[in-house]
Amino acid sequence: MPIDREKFPPLYRTVANNDDGLESRSYVPGGLDVKTSTPLSAAPGANPEQFVGLALSTCLNATLEAIEKRRDLPHTSQVHTIVEMARDRRGFQFYVTAEIRLPGVDRQTAEAMVTLAESRCPVAKLLGGSENVVVKLVDDFTPVEPVAKA
Repeated sequence: MPIDREKFPPLYRTVANNDDGLESRSYVPGGLDVKTSTPLSAAPGANPEQFVGLALSTCLNATLEAIEKRRDLPHTSQVHTIVEMARDRRGFQFYVTAEIRLPGVDRQTAEAMVTLAESRCPVAKLLGGSENVVVKLVDDFTPVEPVAKA
């Protein structure tokens, strides 16, 4: 069910543009301007997988920072998001795993904070309906090995 935009009007608005496809650039007018390329080539540039990972990591950690502040805790949260692209029956899909560390916070409190952050973070809410998205509390981040490029 869509959100009532009159009751909850936008507090911020931006536009992110890509006018020429994957091997070009993505930009925010007057701001961020990033060279883009396919992750399946050696060409330099960022790709959609990286943008999704950065969006989720940044938004979750900002949400956790607000929760820490409300609980009078120092900001120690860290979020690393692993994004993998794989083939499926109709093209491609992403597997997204956001790993959260909360050093110095006991396990029960940390789990409650992660659950709360996942329910409040706009990016996590946007991606949350997918079985391919996992948000989890970890003691140590998973080492990530790149998949060899074709």
